[in-house]
Amino acid sequence: MSGFNWHNPYPSTRIPVFARNVVSTSHPLAAQAGLRMLWKGGNAVDAALAAAAAITVVEPVSCGLGGDAFALVWDGERLSGLNASGVAPAAWNVDYFRKRHGEDARGIANKPTRGWDTVTVPGVIAGWEALHAKFGSLPFADLLEPAIEIAERGYSVPPIVAHKWAAAVPELQGLPGFADTFMPRGRAPLVGERVCLPGHAQTLRTLAKDGARAFYEGALAERIAAFAREGGGALTEADLRAYRPEWVEPIGKRFGRHTIHEIPPNGQGIAALIALGIAEHAGVTEWPVDSVDSQHLQIEAMKLAFADVYRYVADPRAMDVTPEQMLDDAYLAERAKLIDRARATHFAAGRPRSGGTIYLSAADERGMMVSFIQSNYMGFGSGLVVPGTGIALQNRGHGFSMDPASPNVVAGGKRPFHTIIPAFVTEEANGRTEAVMSFGVMGGDMQPQGHLQTIVRMLGYGQQPQAACCAPRWKVNRDFTLDVEATMNRATVDALAARGHTIQSIDDPYMDFGSGQFVWRLDPDDPERGYVAASDSRRDGLAAGF
Repeated sequence: MSGFNWHNPYPSTRIPVFARNVVSTSHPLAAQAGLRMLWKGGNAVDAALAAAAAITVVEPVSCGLGGDAFALVWDGERLSGLNASGVAPAAWNVDYFRKRHGEDARGIANKPTRGWDTVTVPGVIAGWEALHAKFGSLPFADLLEPAIEIAERGYSVPPIVAHKWAAAVPELQGLPGFADTFMPRGRAPLVGERVCLPGHAQTLRTLAKDGARAFYEGALAERIAAFAREGGGALTEADLRAYRPEWVEPIGKRFGRHTIHEIPPNGQGIAALIALGIAEHAGVTEWPVDSVDSQHLQIEAMKLAFADVYRYVADPRAMDVTPEQMLDDAYLAERAKLIDRARATHFAAGRPRSGGTIYLSAADERGMMVSFIQSNYMGFGSGLVVPGTGIALQNRGHGFSMDPASPNVVAGGKRPFHTIIPAFVTEEANGRTEAVMSFGVMGGDMQPQGHLQTIVRMLGYGQQPQAACCAPRWKVNRDFTLDVEATMNRATVDALAARGHTIQSIDDPYMDFGSGQFVWRLDPDDPERGYVAASDSRRDGLAAGF
């Protein structure tokens, strides 16, 4: 048994869900799509893929058919990692951007935020295909049925999706394909309005009939490439045809008696592991859970982690240090000594020793657990939508550096620094590794920070998943200023400010502080006990099971 305190000290209308089969997502219809696959006899991967397809329809403000994905899958015996993030078009390099967008006063090429010069090869559909081929049990076409039905018949838009949709329209409404697809009434949909996405449904039908590879070869790929040519983009049919996702070995770090696992770079999951290692060395759990001492140490650990991650993390083929070096326990212990327990500090990167997103989770009664995340980045992504297809293209290219000295410098065929990160927890018990929890927190740079804060609460302080989900959060910004949720204890916030943290109190949790889904296995030795699942109240989501 987990030993959790099942009391939830943070106000919330949600309670954890206990069931033998569970799906937890940021939209109820996506959770139900996953459950439909489990009812049909499918497994957790089938459920996760059905939910992932459905959520591209019902939460297009966060993900789409033109985005990227990552996954961690526990098959009952071992953990596998999938990197389905896309690569830069072959034509991209620093000179390409300098010629098209100029340069700044330092001579560094400028990069856009939206439009064609942010579009990398979409990886999400190839990711679905790879997961299904390795782990799926139902026919691929079956997994797309709920999403097709929802896209054709329509759905009523919930409050948070409506808010994010409306916020995106002023910037994106003039970009090719956006208004035709996402502004059918000449505006963003209102709460409760019905939205149909017929082009999206047709693309899903093509994938159901011809297979996921049809996205990268054939008529769909031709339409994407032709749209790029018309708009002056660099993406070609050859770029699409050459793309393949990669199976990767997860990286991990112990925290107490558990091990937390993340996808290795080019993703930023390593930031959560670095911060957890530093926080443990700093003795974070010696103070009460919501005390200023505990929060200060976690914040400083996160700042130290980001200092290294922004300096070193890139496509692993271009990194000059390894993840193992960055996670070296002796190195993290030295980094922990830099924390001033009384004052906030600005940290530089160390030198390791040589040597717009949705997250969902699904688990079944046979012990399979899936931690899955997909995203278009910055909400709708690039703002470009391939006409008549519903394919909203991501803007992950914005994640590249234009500095030739950076390991993350843009280059054709290279993966950019990536923000989306699924996570997993295991435990060594009775001489074997046991699955404990699949989890994730979406939201840009907030993701590793959400991992750190919720894991410390659950594994360090014994808070149950829904309580850890509901607890107020902070967010370290890239300039090391600090955002805090308005619900955070005022005395703690004032004490953090007194220690030198530059603080803003943000009453906008669904945009700034991420949203998590958590599925915890109650007892590995007794499958009938099932799971407890939580879904973050910062989204329209649902944890559901049977």
